[in-house]
Amino acid sequence: MLFKSLEFKNAVGQKVKIVEIPVLAKDSPYYFMIQVRLNTFIAATYANEKNSRNYSFREYLKRGLKWPVYEEIFKAPELKNNA
Repeated sequence: MLFKSLEFKNAVGQKVKIVEIPVLAKDSPYYFMIQVRLNTFIAATYANEKNSRNYSFREYLKRGLKWPVYEEIFKAPELKNNA
């Protein structure tokens, strides 16, 4: 699984970093859902003026998704012959 991170400045000028954003293929059934949730998460963190400047998108999804969907998105691929 590939992850990306995002850095920006919020409304008061503090640097905010969002980590553990999953990279999904466009044909994935969860692609649109992840994009919408990421946009709402960014909007919420942009307006937030707390001192916490590092956010985990994975933890946000863990709290907001049903567990089977979360496991399906973040499942680790099985390796052949312990490679």
